[in-house]
Amino acid sequence: MNLRPFGLFYHDIGIDLGTANTLVYVRNQGIVINEPSVVAINQKTKQILAIGNEAKKMAGRTPTHIVVIRPLVDGVISDFEVTEQMLRYFISKVQKDKWNFLVRSRVVIGIPYGVTDVEKRAVEEAAQNAGAREIYLIEEPIAAAIGARLPIQEASGSIIVDIGGGTTEVAVIAYGSIVSSRSLRIAGDEMNRNIVDFAREQFNLLVGERTAEELKIALASALPLKEKKTYPLRGRDLVSGLPREIIVDDEMIRHAISRSIMTIVETIRVTMEESPPELVADIIDRGIMMAGGGALIRGLDRLISQHTKTKVYVTDDPLTTVARGTGVVLEDLDSLREVLLSSSQKTR
Repeated sequence: MNLRPFGLFYHDIGIDLGTANTLVYVRNQGIVINEPSVVAINQKTKQILAIGNEAKKMAGRTPTHIVVIRPLVDGVISDFEVTEQMLRYFISKVQKDKWNFLVRSRVVIGIPYGVTDVEKRAVEEAAQNAGAREIYLIEEPIAAAIGARLPIQEASGSIIVDIGGGTTEVAVIAYGSIVSSRSLRIAGDEMNRNIVDFAREQFNLLVGERTAEELKIALASALPLKEKKTYPLRGRDLVSGLPREIIVDDEMIRHAISRSIMTIVETIRVTMEESPPELVADIIDRGIMMAGGGALIRGLDRLISQHTKTKVYVTDDPLTTVARGTGVVLEDLDSLREVLLSSSQKTR
Protein backbone atom coordinates (compact mmCIF):
# COMPACT_ATOMS: atom_id res chain seq x y z
CA MET A 1 0.00 0.00 0.00
CA ASN A 2 1.39 3.42 -0.96
CA LEU A 3 0.90 5.84 1.93
CA ARG A 4 2.68 8.81 0.34
CA PRO A 5 -0.52 10.64 -0.76
CA PHE A 6 -1.66 10.73 2.83
CA GLY A 7 0.66 13.51 4.04
CA LEU A 8 -0.97 13.28 7.48
CA PHE A 9 1.04 10.13 8.11
CA TYR A 10 4.39 11.68 7.28
CA HIS A 11 6.61 13.76 9.51
CA ASP A 12 9.33 15.59 7.62
CA ILE A 13 11.91 16.53 10.24
CA GLY A 14 15.08 18.63 10.07
CA ILE A 15 17.62 18.21 12.86
CA ASP A 16 20.52 20.45 13.80
CA LEU A 17 22.45 17.89 15.83
CA GLY A 18 24.77 20.26 17.64
CA THR A 19 27.40 19.74 20.29
CA ALA A 20 25.66 22.19 22.63
CA ASN A 21 22.02 22.12 21.49
CA THR A 22 19.76 20.02 19.30
CA LEU A 23 17.07 21.81 17.30
CA VAL A 24 14.25 20.02 15.49
CA TYR A 25 12.31 21.55 12.62
CA VAL A 26 9.01 20.01 11.55
CA ARG A 27 7.68 20.75 8.10
CA ASN A 28 4.78 23.23 8.14
CA GLN A 29 5.33 23.86 11.87
CA GLY A 30 8.82 25.38 12.15
CA ILE A 31 11.24 24.74 15.01
CA VAL A 32 9.43 22.77 17.69
CA ILE A 33 12.37 21.60 19.83
CA ASN A 34 15.42 23.52 21.02
CA GLU A 35 17.07 21.67 23.88
CA PRO A 36 20.62 21.05 25.14
CA SER A 37 22.41 18.01 23.69
CA VAL A 38 22.96 16.52 27.14
CA VAL A 39 21.96 13.27 28.81
CA ALA A 40 21.91 12.32 32.51
CA ILE A 41 22.96 8.72 33.20
CA ASN A 42 22.98 6.56 36.34
CA GLN A 43 26.38 4.88 36.11
CA LYS A 44 25.37 2.12 38.52
CA THR A 45 22.37 0.94 36.51
CA LYS A 46 23.33 2.48 33.10
CA GLN A 47 19.82 3.94 33.04
CA ILE A 48 19.19 7.22 31.23
CA LEU A 49 17.48 9.51 33.73
CA ALA A 50 16.88 12.66 31.69
CA ILE A 51 17.56 14.20 28.29
CA GLY A 52 17.70 17.79 27.08
CA ASN A 53 16.43 20.55 29.36
CA GLU A 54 15.81 18.25 32.31
CA ALA A 55 19.31 16.78 32.07
CA LYS A 56 20.95 20.20 31.93
CA LYS A 57 19.19 21.21 35.15
CA MET A 58 20.92 18.27 36.84
CA ALA A 59 24.46 19.29 35.78
CA GLY A 60 26.69 19.86 38.81
CA ARG A 61 23.90 18.99 41.24
CA THR A 62 23.90 15.18 41.27
CA PRO A 63 25.52 12.42 43.35
CA THR A 64 28.77 11.02 41.95
CA HIS A 65 27.10 7.97 40.35
CA ILE A 66 24.87 10.22 38.22
CA VAL A 67 26.72 11.97 35.40
CA VAL A 68 25.52 14.50 32.87
CA ILE A 69 27.30 14.03 29.54
CA ARG A 70 27.28 15.35 26.00
CA PRO A 71 27.19 12.42 23.56
CA LEU A 72 28.60 14.62 20.81
CA VAL A 73 32.08 16.12 20.94
CA ASP A 74 33.14 18.76 18.41
CA GLY A 75 30.03 18.06 16.38
CA VAL A 76 30.55 14.30 15.98
CA ILE A 77 29.22 11.31 17.89
CA SER A 78 31.43 10.17 20.76
CA ASP A 79 28.86 7.84 22.37
CA PHE A 80 26.74 6.06 19.79
CA GLU A 81 24.21 4.42 22.12
CA VAL A 82 23.51 7.60 24.09
CA THR A 83 23.19 9.65 20.88
CA GLU A 84 20.69 7.10 19.58
CA GLN A 85 18.63 7.41 22.76
CA MET A 86 18.77 11.19 22.55
CA LEU A 87 17.62 11.19 18.93
CA ARG A 88 14.86 8.70 19.75
CA TYR A 89 13.68 11.00 22.54
CA PHE A 90 13.53 14.08 20.30
CA ILE A 91 11.90 12.24 17.38
CA SER A 92 9.34 10.64 19.69
CA LYS A 93 8.43 14.09 21.08
CA VAL A 94 7.60 15.17 17.54
CA GLN A 95 5.61 12.01 16.82
CA LYS A 96 3.76 11.74 20.12
CA ASP A 97 0.43 12.78 18.64
CA LYS A 98 0.59 10.36 15.71
CA TRP A 99 -0.05 6.64 15.33
CA ASN A 100 3.50 5.34 15.31
CA PHE A 101 2.79 2.45 12.95
CA LEU A 102 1.63 4.93 10.31
CA VAL A 103 4.36 7.51 10.72
CA ARG A 104 7.17 7.40 8.16
CA SER A 105 9.68 10.14 8.96
CA ARG A 106 11.92 11.77 6.41
CA VAL A 107 14.80 13.30 8.33
CA VAL A 108 17.43 15.82 7.20
CA ILE A 109 20.35 16.05 9.65
CA GLY A 110 23.06 18.72 9.67
CA ILE A 111 26.58 17.42 10.31
CA PRO A 112 29.96 19.21 10.41
CA TYR A 113 31.88 19.61 7.16
CA GLY A 114 34.62 17.07 6.60
CA VAL A 115 33.44 14.30 8.93
CA THR A 116 34.59 10.79 8.01
CA ASP A 117 32.44 8.12 6.37
CA VAL A 118 32.43 6.25 9.68
CA GLU A 119 31.08 9.32 11.47
CA LYS A 120 28.42 9.82 8.78
CA ARG A 121 27.34 6.21 9.13
CA ALA A 122 27.12 6.59 12.91
CA VAL A 123 24.70 9.53 12.53
CA GLU A 124 22.61 7.65 9.95
CA GLU A 125 22.40 4.50 12.04
CA ALA A 126 21.52 6.44 15.17
CA ALA A 127 18.70 8.22 13.33
CA GLN A 128 17.48 5.01 11.72
CA ASN A 129 17.43 3.15 15.04
CA ALA A 130 15.62 6.12 16.59
CA GLY A 131 12.73 5.71 14.13
CA ALA A 132 13.67 7.59 10.95
CA ARG A 133 12.97 5.81 7.68
CA GLU A 134 14.42 8.18 5.09
CA ILE A 135 17.64 9.85 6.17
CA TYR A 136 19.48 12.66 4.42
CA LEU A 137 22.67 14.33 5.60
CA ILE A 138 23.65 17.92 4.85
CA GLU A 139 26.86 19.71 5.74
CA GLU A 140 26.21 22.36 8.37
CA PRO A 141 27.83 25.23 6.42
CA ILE A 142 25.50 24.46 3.49
CA ALA A 143 22.48 24.25 5.81
CA ALA A 144 23.49 27.50 7.52
CA ALA A 145 23.89 29.25 4.16
CA ILE A 146 20.46 28.04 3.06
CA GLY A 147 18.97 29.11 6.38
CA ALA A 148 20.56 32.54 5.92
CA ARG A 149 18.94 32.69 2.45
CA LEU A 150 22.25 32.99 0.62
CA PRO A 151 21.96 32.17 -3.12
CA ILE A 152 24.28 29.17 -2.91
CA GLN A 153 23.13 27.54 -6.16
CA GLU A 154 24.27 30.50 -8.22
CA ALA A 155 27.66 30.86 -9.89
CA SER A 156 28.61 33.78 -7.66
CA GLY A 157 30.36 33.00 -4.39
CA SER A 158 29.01 33.31 -0.85
CA ILE A 159 30.80 32.85 2.46
CA ILE A 160 29.23 31.62 5.69
CA VAL A 161 30.84 31.58 9.14
CA ASP A 162 29.00 29.25 11.54
CA ILE A 163 30.29 29.50 15.13
CA GLY A 164 28.57 26.77 17.08
CA GLY A 165 29.24 25.06 20.39
CA GLY A 166 31.93 22.59 19.36
CA THR A 167 33.11 23.82 15.97
CA THR A 168 33.55 26.94 13.89
CA GLU A 169 33.02 26.31 10.20
CA VAL A 170 33.99 28.75 7.48
CA ALA A 171 32.91 27.90 3.94
CA VAL A 172 32.97 29.59 0.55
CA ILE A 173 30.09 28.21 -1.52
CA ALA A 174 29.17 28.36 -5.21
CA TYR A 175 26.99 26.16 -7.45
CA GLY A 176 25.57 24.45 -4.36
CA SER A 177 28.93 23.09 -3.22
CA ILE A 178 31.74 24.08 -0.88
CA VAL A 179 34.69 25.49 -2.84
CA SER A 180 37.03 26.18 0.07
CA SER A 181 36.54 25.76 3.79
CA ARG A 182 38.09 25.41 7.22
CA SER A 183 36.63 23.57 10.20
CA LEU A 184 37.98 24.64 13.56
CA ARG A 185 37.40 22.94 16.88
CA ILE A 186 37.40 26.26 18.66
CA ALA A 187 33.96 27.73 19.28
CA GLY A 188 31.54 28.44 22.13
CA ASP A 189 32.60 25.53 24.35
CA GLU A 190 36.27 26.45 24.07
CA MET A 191 35.44 30.01 25.12
CA ASN A 192 33.64 28.62 28.16
CA ARG A 193 36.80 26.70 29.06
CA ASN A 194 38.84 29.87 28.52
CA ILE A 195 36.71 31.59 31.17
CA VAL A 196 37.02 28.64 33.58
CA ASP A 197 40.81 28.74 33.20
CA PHE A 198 40.88 32.53 33.63
CA ALA A 199 38.90 32.37 36.88
CA ARG A 200 41.19 29.69 38.27
CA GLU A 201 44.46 31.35 37.23
CA GLN A 202 43.56 34.96 38.11
CA PHE A 203 41.33 34.53 41.16
CA ASN A 204 41.92 30.97 42.46
CA LEU A 205 38.23 30.44 41.85
CA LEU A 206 36.80 27.16 40.60
CA VAL A 207 33.70 27.59 38.45
CA GLY A 208 31.73 25.19 36.28
CA GLU A 209 31.30 25.44 32.51
CA ARG A 210 27.62 26.23 32.93
CA THR A 211 28.52 29.27 35.05
CA ALA A 212 31.18 30.24 32.52
CA GLU A 213 28.62 30.06 29.71
CA GLU A 214 26.27 32.38 31.60
CA LEU A 215 29.15 34.81 32.09
CA LYS A 216 30.06 34.61 28.39
CA ILE A 217 26.49 35.43 27.36
CA ALA A 218 26.37 38.35 29.79
CA LEU A 219 29.76 39.95 29.12
CA ALA A 220 31.63 38.50 26.13
CA SER A 221 32.80 40.97 23.51
CA ALA A 222 35.45 41.05 20.80
CA LEU A 223 36.01 44.82 20.97
CA PRO A 224 35.78 47.34 23.85
CA LEU A 225 32.21 48.28 24.73
CA LYS A 226 30.94 51.84 24.94
CA GLU A 227 29.78 51.24 28.49
CA LYS A 228 31.49 48.97 30.98
CA LYS A 229 29.50 45.88 31.96
CA THR A 230 29.92 43.84 35.15
CA TYR A 231 28.58 40.52 36.38
CA PRO A 232 28.88 38.49 39.60
CA LEU A 233 30.93 35.31 39.34
CA ARG A 234 30.38 32.66 42.00
CA GLY A 235 32.47 29.58 42.62
CA ARG A 236 34.62 27.74 45.14
CA ASP A 237 37.77 29.34 46.49
CA LEU A 238 40.65 26.96 45.76
CA VAL A 239 42.54 28.11 48.85
CA SER A 240 39.85 28.09 51.53
CA GLY A 241 37.47 25.64 49.86
CA LEU A 242 34.59 27.98 50.69
CA PRO A 243 32.10 29.65 48.33
CA ARG A 244 33.19 33.05 47.05
CA GLU A 245 31.76 35.74 44.81
CA ILE A 246 33.72 38.25 42.78
CA ILE A 247 32.66 40.93 40.32
CA VAL A 248 34.14 40.65 36.83
CA ASP A 249 33.81 43.03 33.91
CA ASP A 250 33.68 42.78 30.12
CA GLU A 251 37.38 43.66 29.75
CA MET A 252 38.38 40.61 31.81
CA ILE A 253 36.21 38.26 29.77
CA ARG A 254 37.39 39.82 26.52
CA HIS A 255 40.95 39.08 27.60
CA ALA A 256 40.02 35.52 28.61
CA ILE A 257 38.55 34.60 25.22
CA SER A 258 40.83 36.75 23.05
CA ARG A 259 43.03 33.89 21.82
CA SER A 260 40.03 31.86 20.67
CA ILE A 261 38.48 34.91 19.02
CA MET A 262 41.64 35.75 17.10
CA THR A 263 42.05 32.12 15.98
CA ILE A 264 38.56 32.27 14.47
CA VAL A 265 39.29 35.60 12.78
CA GLU A 266 42.54 34.25 11.31
CA THR A 267 40.75 31.13 10.05
CA ILE A 268 38.25 33.31 8.17
CA ARG A 269 41.04 35.35 6.64
CA VAL A 270 42.99 32.26 5.53
CA THR A 271 39.87 30.68 4.00
CA MET A 272 39.30 33.80 1.93
CA GLU A 273 42.95 33.81 0.85
CA GLU A 274 42.60 30.22 -0.39
CA SER A 275 39.48 30.95 -2.44
CA PRO A 276 39.52 31.59 -6.21
CA PRO A 277 39.92 35.32 -6.97
CA GLU A 278 36.60 35.49 -8.84
CA LEU A 279 34.73 34.23 -5.79
CA VAL A 280 36.62 36.59 -3.48
CA ALA A 281 35.40 39.45 -5.66
CA ASP A 282 31.83 38.20 -5.17
CA ILE A 283 32.38 38.00 -1.41
CA ILE A 284 33.64 41.58 -1.28
CA ASP A 285 30.40 42.67 -2.99
CA ARG A 286 28.11 40.41 -0.95
CA GLY A 287 29.89 40.38 2.40
CA ILE A 288 30.47 37.71 5.03
CA MET A 289 27.43 36.11 6.68
CA MET A 290 27.70 34.94 10.31
CA ALA A 291 25.54 32.32 12.00
CA GLY A 292 25.59 30.23 15.17
CA GLY A 293 25.60 31.30 18.81
CA GLY A 294 29.11 32.75 18.52
CA ALA A 295 27.80 35.34 16.06
CA LEU A 296 26.08 37.00 19.03
CA ILE A 297 29.38 37.95 20.69
CA ARG A 298 29.37 41.73 20.84
CA GLY A 299 31.61 43.41 18.28
CA LEU A 300 32.79 40.18 16.63
CA ASP A 301 31.29 41.19 13.29
CA ARG A 302 33.19 44.50 13.41
CA LEU A 303 36.46 42.80 14.39
CA ILE A 304 36.16 40.35 11.47
CA SER A 305 35.37 43.25 9.14
CA GLN A 306 38.48 45.11 10.30
CA HIS A 307 40.75 42.13 9.61
CA THR A 308 39.19 41.04 6.30
CA LYS A 309 38.35 44.48 4.88
CA THR A 310 34.93 43.06 4.06
CA LYS A 311 31.41 43.88 5.24
CA VAL A 312 30.07 41.40 7.78
CA TYR A 313 26.42 40.60 8.51
CA VAL A 314 24.77 38.51 11.23
CA THR A 315 21.84 36.42 10.05
CA ASP A 316 18.45 36.78 11.76
CA ASP A 317 18.24 34.54 14.84
CA PRO A 318 21.72 32.99 14.31
CA LEU A 319 21.11 30.21 16.86
CA THR A 320 18.50 28.59 14.60
CA THR A 321 20.09 29.14 11.18
CA VAL A 322 21.17 25.54 10.55
CA ALA A 323 17.81 24.14 11.69
CA ARG A 324 15.96 26.60 9.46
CA GLY A 325 18.22 25.55 6.60
CA THR A 326 17.23 21.90 7.02
CA GLY A 327 13.62 23.10 6.99
CA VAL A 328 14.08 24.91 3.68
CA VAL A 329 15.53 21.71 2.22
CA LEU A 330 12.53 19.72 3.44
CA GLU A 331 10.14 22.22 1.90
CA ASP A 332 11.84 21.92 -1.50
CA LEU A 333 13.62 18.58 -1.39
CA ASP A 334 13.47 17.93 -5.13
CA SER A 335 15.29 21.09 -6.23
CA LEU A 336 17.75 21.06 -3.30
CA ARG A 337 18.56 17.34 -3.38
CA GLU A 338 21.92 18.07 -5.00
CA VAL A 339 23.20 19.84 -1.86
CA LEU A 340 22.71 16.68 0.24
CA LEU A 341 25.47 14.19 0.98
CA SER A 342 25.26 10.69 -0.44
CA SER A 343 23.86 8.23 2.08
CA SER A 344 25.22 4.82 3.04
CA GLN A 345 21.77 3.79 4.31
CA LYS A 346 19.03 2.41 2.14
CA THR A 347 15.51 3.72 2.44
CA ARG A 348 13.19 1.24 4.07
